[in-house]
Amino acid sequence: MNAFCWPRELSGDFGEVVAVLEELRGDREAAGLQGLDEAQLRALPMRTEAGRAAVEILIEDWRRLRELGLEPNLDCIRSYPRDEVPGIVPTDVYSWHVDSATVEADTWLCTYFGATSEGLRQEDAIRCVDVPELRAALLGEFGGGADAEDDLDFREYLHECCYDLHYDARPGSVPFVFGIGNFWRIAAEYPGSPVPACVHRAPENEPGEPARLLLIS
Repeated sequence: MNAFCWPRELSGDFGEVVAVLEELRGDREAAGLQGLDEAQLRALPMRTEAGRAAVEILIEDWRRLRELGLEPNLDCIRSYPRDEVPGIVPTDVYSWHVDSATVEADTWLCTYFGATSEGLRQEDAIRCVDVPELRAALLGEFGGGADAEDDLDFREYLHECCYDLHYDARPGSVPFVFGIGNFWRIAAEYPGSPVPACVHRAPENEPGEPARLLLIS
């Protein structure tokens, strides 16, 4: 299995955590993301017991991942960077993609507030480089002729540009939602991996929507 979920019903007011963070930033619509550590969480001027309970849960989850030897990041996210120049195949986290590593690894994540990640079942996804029209366009971008399609240099080009990590959803496919509070462990792509990597994407924050609170490692 390439994704495992620990469902949880969380107590605490994580919306208050996000509201306090955005008040401290001074701009509720500011783009980008804000990383947080335990000291910053402890210093937040929470107004209610529910808000303080949410802070304690965030710290405890962060510590548990650290105890597993992981390096988690807790972020309040308004937006992620996008491709500076839109290309044939999008390579930002808003497109369907898999995580990759050079050694055995996986990704852990939990959304506490805001929009959540989505995933695609393996049979519902196709690599962009395996879509004939996209592959032909990428070959043209690479500057090779038809005889270069299986050339090692072309395949290395696809890999270096991360094109081989991004996917399209097949017609009629229905994504699954990671949900609020659930802890996910999803498979990454690495040499010798026994299972296919989990195809997923980050949600887009629409104007007026609150920021997202995410723990990821």
